[in-house]
Amino acid sequence: MDSQRSALITGASSGFGLLTTITLAKRGWRVLATMRDLARREKLEAAARAAGVLDRIEFHALDVTDAGQIAAMAELVAGRTGPLDAVVNNAGFAMAGFADDITDAELRWQFDTNFFGTVAVTRAFLPQLRRQGTGHIVVLSSISGRMGFPGVSSYSASKFALEGWAETLRVEMKPLGIQVALVEPGAFATDIWTRNANISAGTMDPASPNAARIAKWRIRIESTKPKANPQVVADGIAAILDNPRPRLRYVFGPDAKMGVLLRSLLPWGILERFLIKASGLGK
Repeated sequence: MDSQRSALITGASSGFGLLTTITLAKRGWRVLATMRDLARREKLEAAARAAGVLDRIEFHALDVTDAGQIAAMAELVAGRTGPLDAVVNNAGFAMAGFADDITDAELRWQFDTNFFGTVAVTRAFLPQLRRQGTGHIVVLSSISGRMGFPGVSSYSASKFALEGWAETLRVEMKPLGIQVALVEPGAFATDIWTRNANISAGTMDPASPNAARIAKWRIRIESTKPKANPQVVADGIAAILDNPRPRLRYVFGPDAKMGVLLRSLLPWGILERFLIKASGLGK
């Protein structure tokens, strides 16, 4: 068991976290699959059993907003004889809603999980990675961390913050032998847009000043549901962990790649008009 590479993954009960757990286990990794609520382990457990890798996966409760649980998990891992080869920060959710409808509490909730949770987990395991002088840290960001889209300002803000933090962390850690990489998916068919999505109360309020605009926005969003296979991202994360010198950023999904291209080529005024039209907010 000690000869196996080991990875800790947050938010492993669904979506990219679940698929990455299975993908790494199939490649021989020992995976510490963590999730906020262990009662939600059934889907991952069934997938692992079907793939014949259940014996390579450990299930642990870890709420990334709970400092006590994070410290206990870091202590557990540090007490083992083998190294921790990778930390994959996947836990997060999307808060949808127009910026002026989002409350301070909702915005803080978004940041507590997506940004501060990722930071806290990473910092908890940095002492071990520094002692080892090796290891990979993967941060799940989003194309929304590179450009803003109507209706997800809170989510985008949390991912923009992650991008800046992870980019700096990479420069600080690389001389110590620790690799940091950002993963920037576009829209994929995962739970983040269904079970793990949250819509602000203000946005759902018929009295919202954005009520008419929200109706058009939701119709456009519903008509463009993500269809891309999220296994692409899981395979990409596995490839990053196999790479001793990964790049800083990895973009996945045709929409994300197109967004990055348009952002680099188009003047802001043209891109702005495109985003307004594409989101159904134009007059």
